[in-house]
Amino acid sequence: MLLRWGDALFPDSPAFDPANQTPEAQARQFGYNNDYVGYIPLDGSAKHGLLVVNHEYTNEHLMFPGIVKIVDGKVEVAPADKTRVDIEMAAHGGTIVEIVNEGGKWRPVVEGKLNRRITADTEMLITGPAAGHDRLKTSADPSGTKVLGTINNCAGGVTPWGTYVMAEENFHGYFIGELPEGHAEAANYKRVGVPEGSYQWGNFHDRFDVSKEPNEPNRFGWMVEVDVMDPNSVPKKRTALGRFKHEGAESIVAKDGRVVFYLGDDERFDYVYKFVTAGTYNADDRAANMDLLDEGTLYVAKFDEGGKVTWMPLVHGEGPLTAENGFASQADVVIEARRAGDVLGATKMDRPEDIQPNGVNGKVYVMLTNNTKRTDEQVDAANPRAKNAFGHIIEITEAEGDFAATAGTWEVLLKCGDPEVAEVGATFSTETTKNGWFGMPDNCAVDAAGRLWVSTDGNSPKATGRTDGLWAVDTEGDARATSKLFFRVPIGAEMCGPLFTPDDETAFVAVQHPADGGEDWEGFGRPSYYEDLSTRWPDFKDDMPVRPAVVAITKQGGGKIGV
Repeated sequence: MLLRWGDALFPDSPAFDPANQTPEAQARQFGYNNDYVGYIPLDGSAKHGLLVVNHEYTNEHLMFPGIVKIVDGKVEVAPADKTRVDIEMAAHGGTIVEIVNEGGKWRPVVEGKLNRRITADTEMLITGPAAGHDRLKTSADPSGTKVLGTINNCAGGVTPWGTYVMAEENFHGYFIGELPEGHAEAANYKRVGVPEGSYQWGNFHDRFDVSKEPNEPNRFGWMVEVDVMDPNSVPKKRTALGRFKHEGAESIVAKDGRVVFYLGDDERFDYVYKFVTAGTYNADDRAANMDLLDEGTLYVAKFDEGGKVTWMPLVHGEGPLTAENGFASQADVVIEARRAGDVLGATKMDRPEDIQPNGVNGKVYVMLTNNTKRTDEQVDAANPRAKNAFGHIIEITEAEGDFAATAGTWEVLLKCGDPEVAEVGATFSTETTKNGWFGMPDNCAVDAAGRLWVSTDGNSPKATGRTDGLWAVDTEGDARATSKLFFRVPIGAEMCGPLFTPDDETAFVAVQHPADGGEDWEGFGRPSYYEDLSTRWPDFKDDMPVRPAVVAITKQGGGKIGV
């Protein structure tokens, strides 16, 4: 166990006391629901570096004592007060922490000078084409260039120049209230589901109430870049990469030196994107790369029936992206990237999540988690199953092996699910064992040898007869589409990360929201909450709640994992 919710990150971090939490303590401790995990070597070392971790969201019923009662067999959570809300806000965001491997065991370096917590209250700059636009101005920020915090940080990425990029995914759930009648943002917010009101933050912070701050939702849904080498740096929301429910931002340097970022919009019937920088990467001058994400071209994908993928530019003035269609500038295009994709006729996908370029074989892998709302009439070649409960993986081959190309080819690598159930239509190889198949692909990684590793979100005893986990998937030769189980999470948890150190000798995985649920597991069979948990992983102590955690996995005796 490398890091658990509440663990110390600084010499002055208070000890974790789940029964007496405070916002001030949480802001100095490891946050909740760890999702994306990245590693940035220090001095080129695979055994000493910075771990960067997203903290996606909070589960109140698992976090706080004395707030749950069971009504008709379901968890009912008491209304929040401001302190509880402020603790949740401090538990969001991200962690940057120095780690070191000593004698084969990893530990956080609590005294590390680069350690940092980023929360929903951290001041950030807005840069790129939407910066300063009227649609981003609020009473607290009439300039439209500054914003407090980042939220619902799901997957992310590490850039070739060693910065940390954090995706803002389901930001719609944090807003309450109603827009004034006839407000100009009504259609925009409907397209992204604002306001959903899952969180009660708007009861105590006006910026999360759209009736009081109608432009605030336009300040979320972006990619955030953090300079990890300066703990006092101001994170930047890079609007050139578009606004939608970002899952990740894995990148690779193209043949001509431009940098390509692949981006998924995690919602049913939404799109696959990529961003190609205008400038080129300079491996010898880190400072020269620091604003590469402010200029470039955002593309959205169209997958045709014949196996061709076309990357269509989201550029103001090109094609239908004009003032006549409500796009008066590039700012409007990126603020409403989803609608721009609608107008261009992009392919509506089955929840695009992580998208990983593979520098070893030159392919790109798209995780499509599921879409049970797709009807028979909505099936297409790239989304071949109606009521797709188990998801699939698409493999893209960019034209001439150029990741910056505007066209390429594609095919389905895997249709997920149980291959023994004919109507599911899964396509794992015949060499895949009962433990080898999985459903709901979510995050992924490619190790140094080029093997694809897939983590999942949505497996459960009821859905698939198993918990979520991490599987190794071969993509080449006779073993193509063969999957092998590597690691499973506790009941109720989702598997996130995954991440390999550059030498492939450590795999980091993030176990988030363990013990969430329990009704459909015959070993528990009732709702799970702070006082009555389906598991007390990872501490297994009666006085300690369940804790999301990052786990470091090494091979017995050392050496490369998967060999």
